[in-house]
Amino acid sequence: MKLFPLLIVASTCSAMTHEHPDESMVMHGMYGTYPMGRDATGTSWMPGSTQMPEIHRMSHDWVMMIDGYLTAIYDRQGGPRGGDKFVSENMFMFSAQKDFGDGTFGLRTMISLEPATIGCSGYPLLLQTGETCNGTTLLIDRQHPHDFLMELAAVYTYRFSKETSLFGYFGLPGEPALGPPAYIHRFSAFFNPEAPITHHWLDSTHIVFGVGTVGFVHDWLKIDASIFTGREPDQHRWNFDEPRFDSYSARISVNPTENIAAQISYGFLKSPEALERNVNTQRATASLSYNRAWKTNNWQITAAWGRNQNHPGRILNGYLLESAVEIDSQHVVFGRAEYVAKDDLFIPPNPHAGKKYAVGKLDLGYIFEFPLIPYTLWGLGVVGSASFVPRSIQSAYGGTPLSYMVFLRVELKDECK
Repeated sequence: MKLFPLLIVASTCSAMTHEHPDESMVMHGMYGTYPMGRDATGTSWMPGSTQMPEIHRMSHDWVMMIDGYLTAIYDRQGGPRGGDKFVSENMFMFSAQKDFGDGTFGLRTMISLEPATIGCSGYPLLLQTGETCNGTTLLIDRQHPHDFLMELAAVYTYRFSKETSLFGYFGLPGEPALGPPAYIHRFSAFFNPEAPITHHWLDSTHIVFGVGTVGFVHDWLKIDASIFTGREPDQHRWNFDEPRFDSYSARISVNPTENIAAQISYGFLKSPEALERNVNTQRATASLSYNRAWKTNNWQITAAWGRNQNHPGRILNGYLLESAVEIDSQHVVFGRAEYVAKDDLFIPPNPHAGKKYAVGKLDLGYIFEFPLIPYTLWGLGVVGSASFVPRSIQSAYGGTPLSYMVFLRVELKDECK
């Protein structure tokens, strides 16, 4: 199913010629005149030097970007609570923007076929929690699929000067001003088919049905704030959820150099989990990414912290350190370390239900990349992981279970230079 849009991209590449006499005048970020490479998901920023695999084109002063990947995976999670499954993770994103005088109008859309290629029960992933398959049972030790419609947003930016701008963003769905860029768009996490077990501490709000954001940009500083729907997507992955605009957030982002992106953010999420309707969450996050690009190589490392303070409930902290290096578009080495406190690993009547446990995970993986079809880059990869749990629940998880994924990856990559 993924090859069809890939062939469209290849066939239309030559038609979308660079018609503007000075591309640098229009190929700027969607929220200001900074370099376009700084824009990540929603209104978040990544290091401007990041070399993400995507396709840029211009036509009649419209700047368009196409981004996407398809990964076919055999997943084997070890221990008594593990399992195995063949799945496909995938995402396809399109954005377009055009300047009108001192303003910029932009459109963003992102879709995924994971409701079909993964299914509502998700894929086995030890220590992962969050969301539901059937509306009544929490997904535990499994990663949920993304919704078919991940983003459908419009943006308007007014530029007061070369360095200063104001913007508005509205999405149904969209991503509020909370947390770092979503893991599927962070270069340090982009190649790893395992979702972080800190996902619901850092960036689970990257898909919410109803978000409005206003922001201010001055050179390397961005301040944005959002009202949005606190409830995470329900088990019906093909439809629109009801927008409620019952939550809020604010974020400060700084990119002091092309190689550094940092953010701190705070949000109030009203009833984020469908199975805990009376529990609200105050979420605080902080992250720092460093990127280094040279020739056809790119290396990025990200450190992040997230805290969920549930009312009623506990304060739960999560920590993440991840990195990836791509060498000559041929070799990728990536890894991740996480440590997080969770109180939803068991459900009643299990005697461990509701208790807080600090758990951890280590990932290490490799991909061999090769060209095969124009405008794509293919890769064969493997990732292994070790999960760490307290002694009191080792009987449930089997000590230190070892897991692995073997996968074939296809991503869009520009060849029209």
